Order: sequence, then structure tokens, then C-alpha cells
Amino acid sequence: MIPYDRLAAITLVAAVVNGALGYGFSSITVPLALLFTSNRTLNPALVLIEVVLNAYMLWVNRAAVPDVARRVSPIVVGLVPGVIAGTLIIASVSPDWLKFGTLMLLLPLILLQAGGIRRPLRSERAIGLPFGAGLGLLYSLTTISGPPLALLFNNQGLAKREFRAALALVRLAESSLTAVAYVWAGLFTAASGTLALSILPSLLIGVPIGAWLIRHIDAEVFRRTCMSFDAWVVGFGVSTLLRALHIIEGPAAFSVLAAVVAVDAFLLYRFFAVQRRAPLAQPASVTR
Repeated sequence: MIPYDRLAAITLVAAVVNGALGYGFSSITVPLALLFTSNRTLNPALVLIEVVLNAYMLWVNRAAVPDVARRVSPIVVGLVPGVIAGTLIIASVSPDWLKFGTLMLLLPLILLQAGGIRRPLRSERAIGLPFGAGLGLLYSLTTISGPPLALLFNNQGLAKREFRAALALVRLAESSLTAVAYVWAGLFTAASGTLALSILPSLLIGVPIGAWLIRHIDAEVFRRTCMSFDAWVVGFGVSTLLRALHIIEGPAAFSVLAAVVAVDAFLLYRFFAVQRRAPLAQPASVTR
């Protein structure tokens, strides 16, 4: 039985993060919710929610859509084969192995984002189709696409409004395509519908709180803190499943969690060290 009170608390936190950053709802919700439910129940519920959430985010940032629509169009086209492939996999793979694969896909993406990788691509349009196909596969399997999209759009130097509009445009496309694919595969059930309805109040409360909160705190510190939390949760989930699937027996399975904590602690230390040095690097103002 799904503990709806726990899920409500998780999705409220995730909605606050999404309202603040423009993404992060699924990347916070999925690793925690998979500890007590399966992808086949969780994913359809989250896809329904994300169609509404991404449509709202696109409406809020609609002024910047004309500036990014052509840039993201190859990604949107590439989503189609990826979504189809992911839907076929989720309909046929066993739940525990699907959870394990989901978390193993997420872990490097979260750590890369936490590391602040910045390598702008020279040929943005050329990478669009294969990137979109990979993104569609990832989203249809996990309902998560924020980390790779944030990596790409941050690296390409999009302004804040353009970044949010591009995110919302691609994420609305992927959630809508995945919803259609899930209907075709018969993945929507009464349990998924009940789950979606139980999540909705958290979104209605959390997203406005996040939008207000980000105006009063350092956005980069908030983002980095969320990435740390995400990495530790995913590391715990991987370690738990390594034991459940008998890949690694006993306490040794938690060496993965220990490694994730160590890597993230280093990245966190480096991030805050840079944050402390940044004000010192500002030139002193000259008064005349």
C-alpha cells in the first residue's frame, strides 16, 4: 500500500524546488517515491501531473518562447523515438531492475550537474536530434529530464527567462508525448490516477512558495543544495537495490552510498570555496 502522507510531504518539497528553479519536481520525487512504489505506478501519475505543471511553466515564461523555439526544435523532434523505446522497456522489464536502472541513470547526471560542468557546444543543432532521443528515453523511463536539460542550457549560456522557457517547452513536449505513449501501452491505471490526484495539492501549494522563495535567497546555493540532497537519496536507493537484487550482499552494498557522499562532499566543498572567493575577486569601487 502506498503511504500517501509520505508521498504528499515528498511532492510538496519537490514542488517548492520546481517553483524556484523551473525544474526538479521529478528528480526529487522519483528517487524517494521508488523506495515504496514501482515505476509502473509512479511514472503515469507523474506524467499526468507534469503535463499540467509544464504547461503552467510555459505560460509563465511565454514571452521568451519565440527566442528559444527554433533552438530547441531539433530536441523536440528527437524526443519521439526515445519516448517510444522507453515506453516499450517500462512495459516489459521487471520492477526492481527498472528501479535500479532508473537510479543508475540518474546518479552520474546529478553528480555532473553538481560539479558545475560548463562546456558550450559549438554545433548546437547537430547535437539536438541525438540528445532529444536520449532525453526521450530517459524521461519515459524515469519522468526525469531536468539534470541533462539544465546542463545543456546552462552550458549554452541562455539568459534566465530563455532558460526557463526552453526547459518548459521541451518538458511539455516530452510529458505530452509520453502521456500518449503510455495510453497506447495501457500503462495508465486507477492506482496511477489516484496517485496523481493525491499529488496535486502539493503542487498547488509548493510551486508558488518556490517562486516566492527564490526571490529571497541565492539561487545557485539553493540549486546546489538540492543537487546534494538528490545525490545522497539516489546513492541510498542504489545501495538498497544492490542488496535486494543480490548483486552485492550485506553492508558492502552501502559502499556505493559512501562513495557518493564522498564525491558530493568534495564537490560541495569546492562549490562553497568558490562562493567565498567570489566577493573577494570583485574590484573595489572607485568614488570620484
